[in-house]
Amino acid sequence: MSIAIKKPWWHLSLTKQILLGLAVGGAFGHFAPQYATQIGWLRDIFIHLIKAIIAPLVFSTVVVGIAGGGDVKKLGRLGFRSILYFEIVTTIALFLGLLVVNVVGPGYGIVLQGDTGALGAVVQTHPKTLIETIVHIFPSSIIQAMATGDVLQIVVFSVLFGIALNSIGEKGRPVLQWCESLSQLMFKFTNLVMMYAPIGVGAAMAATIGHQGLEVLTNLGMLIGSLYIALILFTVVVLGSVIWIARIPLMPFIHAVREPFTLAFVTTSSESALPLAMENMEKFGVPKRIVSFVMPTGYSFNLDGTTLYLAMASVFIAQAVSTTVPGFHLDFAQQVAMMLTLMITSKGVAAVPRASLVILLACVNSFLPAPYGAIGVAMIFGVDEIMDMARTSINLLGNCLATVVMARWEGAFDSEMARNSF
Repeated sequence: MSIAIKKPWWHLSLTKQILLGLAVGGAFGHFAPQYATQIGWLRDIFIHLIKAIIAPLVFSTVVVGIAGGGDVKKLGRLGFRSILYFEIVTTIALFLGLLVVNVVGPGYGIVLQGDTGALGAVVQTHPKTLIETIVHIFPSSIIQAMATGDVLQIVVFSVLFGIALNSIGEKGRPVLQWCESLSQLMFKFTNLVMMYAPIGVGAAMAATIGHQGLEVLTNLGMLIGSLYIALILFTVVVLGSVIWIARIPLMPFIHAVREPFTLAFVTTSSESALPLAMENMEKFGVPKRIVSFVMPTGYSFNLDGTTLYLAMASVFIAQAVSTTVPGFHLDFAQQVAMMLTLMITSKGVAAVPRASLVILLACVNSFLPAPYGAIGVAMIFGVDEIMDMARTSINLLGNCLATVVMARWEGAFDSEMARNSF
């Protein structure tokens, strides 16, 4: 018989350690700003470790997402309809986040402090034309793209690699398995790096408040509030419209998703709520074959909350950079290009808490002048836990709804069972 061992009171979870680091760093920055501004190197170590994850993680997850699509082909119509629905809904989430963050403008007024040695060259470089941008996204060397952290080139190479790998069938199985192992390895690597997060977050917050004072917390609070408002709008307007169009019984559906939604919110991990969500969807009248396909697939392709968060966080940092760097401005076309990049690179990270930080850093490094994108990500990470709770639970809610929509679309949804199950 196994005996549960109670951990001592001082053994804090990573979440509590991060919040403690945030509080200590904020207090240090406020009461000793002259010293707090000198510990930015601790933040830089954390940023460097995160940067080391980007290339192998993006490569492996994109390749697995494309080359591992054999199941989608076998399931044929259901697979096509599921992917179509996923992409439509996540695109709406992306543009809703883009709209809210541009209207509220929470990042304006933040001055990001960092090494400005290379800034002159960045600012003086003319913006790429459309043709130059198109040519640039195709890498001449994947090694160089990975070394420089050019996520656009890594994504394009990974997409082509995944398509080629999928086309050779069983001969490519060993390579696909290697990519799957690499993906899992990099998620584990991310977890190891996160053990240093409390120090990195504390140093980032101390340096930020040391430079700008407590006023910067107002901007971060605006970002959090904007995200929650956007997620509520998405849930009520977008998901509510889907429920109405698909004629899904509202109150029974709310009862069915209530417990897994709460579990995902508290644990900030969709994975922890997956078994209960799948069980409840079957009780709700969705056939097991649809639940077992749509729900796991949705964890890679239907990240409504994460997509909306990444859109808002990336533009928030861009707004701060525009305040910091005279003459810099990320226009709407560049924002859309950044959003499309986020849509591709975010696939497959929902099950790993805080892995979206890596995706966010990879993206802003490609679109914003160094080192300000990375400094902005480090600043956001201090309050990321609060936002992670909301976006993770919306990911789960969206995937539960997707199973019911697919069942209705396939003519296999048992409405009577749904009304009497909860």
